[in-house]
Amino acid sequence: MKQYKIILLLLLSIKLITAQDKRNALPPGLDAYITKVLQTFEVPGMSVAIVKDGQVLLAKGYGVKKAGETAQVDANTLFAIASNSKAFTATALAILVEEGKLKWDEPVVNYLPWFKTADTYITANLTVRDLLVHHSGIPAYAGDLMLFPPSNYSRQEIIRRIRYIPFVNGFRSTYAYDNVFYLVAGEVIHAVSGLEWEEFIRTKIFSRVGMTGSMSKISSFKAQPNISAAHFRLNGKVKDIPGVYDQMMGDAGNPAGGVLSNANDMAKWLITQLDSGRTIDKQVLFKPSTANELWKIVRPMPVYKAAESIKPSQANFYGYALGFRALNYGKYKLVIHGGKLDGFVSQVTMVPELNLGICVLTNQETTGSYWSVIYHVLDYYMNNKPFNWIAGYKQTLDSALARLATTQQKEMIKRDSAAGASLSLEKYTGTFRDELCGDFTITQNGDKMIFQFDFNPQLIADVEHFHRDVFIARFRNKDLKADAYLSYALNPDLSIDQIKLQLIDPDSDLNFSALRLIPVKKR
Repeated sequence: MKQYKIILLLLLSIKLITAQDKRNALPPGLDAYITKVLQTFEVPGMSVAIVKDGQVLLAKGYGVKKAGETAQVDANTLFAIASNSKAFTATALAILVEEGKLKWDEPVVNYLPWFKTADTYITANLTVRDLLVHHSGIPAYAGDLMLFPPSNYSRQEIIRRIRYIPFVNGFRSTYAYDNVFYLVAGEVIHAVSGLEWEEFIRTKIFSRVGMTGSMSKISSFKAQPNISAAHFRLNGKVKDIPGVYDQMMGDAGNPAGGVLSNANDMAKWLITQLDSGRTIDKQVLFKPSTANELWKIVRPMPVYKAAESIKPSQANFYGYALGFRALNYGKYKLVIHGGKLDGFVSQVTMVPELNLGICVLTNQETTGSYWSVIYHVLDYYMNNKPFNWIAGYKQTLDSALARLATTQQKEMIKRDSAAGASLSLEKYTGTFRDELCGDFTITQNGDKMIFQFDFNPQLIADVEHFHRDVFIARFRNKDLKADAYLSYALNPDLSIDQIKLQLIDPDSDLNFSALRLIPVKKR
């Protein structure tokens, strides 16, 4: 009997040691797995951070900074984390709430008296919390043409133009992702703290968390010594984007997506969030109650059916919190957010119950690459049955690319070569104005025209006649995938009523559908 007890104690000890080893160990063969992810999804480079129980288990780079070159990604290589910046804006507001300088549920106009929307009731009642959760009622991504690529407008000028964005959904009724209200949040931070958003993030968050390599100003990207290039798929092939640092976004949009970071620093950020506001060296950035506030769902989001090839990822709930999203994976709640800017995608995932955090930064626009890594790591720590996430996400990518090719083919408009223009070329020229975005200029250039977004020097196109009163604008920066049909609507007297734009490539990140260009009458 005594011998039996000794054996039982030994077995229990081995089990505990094994569990302890697993808790502090990485999934076996992780480096080889990530290398396979890079190869499968044609991602040149990736940087990964994994933290568990307050320890950094991994902060490492994989692959290369730029396709075709040999410089390796390392744990200090900077990537654009894009909309993962929103969590920093939300945390900055939370710090100011703790300091008693603002309240989540106070109207924005209490802090920015000049702020206006298109609706007087919403202007008066939109709160600081509302700024972060995408349910104001404006269309999804409204105003983004003033941000991407970077326009000449300052942050305040963009905010002042919000009053021209129409409401298409009920106030606080519908999830529709936006960026412009995060600019308003950045301006609230400035108003109540006396610090510009960039300075607040740098001094009140980065410096306290120990994020010494991170930047709060996207315009500083190309001047840094250790940065990743950006890549995307064009005409079926992955290529780098030469002018990416100038075309992604300007500093006006920093509160929505301007943070630059690396694996080492994101590991420290994850530890701070998971430890309820305590940094890796035990400084208090915010209180535990604030962590709960940041992670609590405010706006429920639609729960979509997962593709059969990635069926285990099916969530039962999904919602937007303050700068984060929340959903479940099996029995565990995940706190997540993603980010995308030209040539970069990233994802942050935290499992509070397991005190586990994962961040994947990539330099190619394939989200399946980061999810293949994240779910593989989650399965290990959750003791889930292994699943082939690489094969599953590769299948979803192949299906998506096939659908895109079909859509591109279907949306090609057949030219009627016999349908001549209604007017002489010079009569299609002039200055035109969209109420939200501003002025556009069309000038004659021989037998063609030049189309210029006056507020955005990167959006300039050469225009040729297509048929009747429709022209094609071919933008000089091909990496923007911005080529569009310009459709002129004429009045009975053959004067121009308005111009509408329709993108040719459905794979473009730009959206011209809301533009209505009205002729500016000469004085």
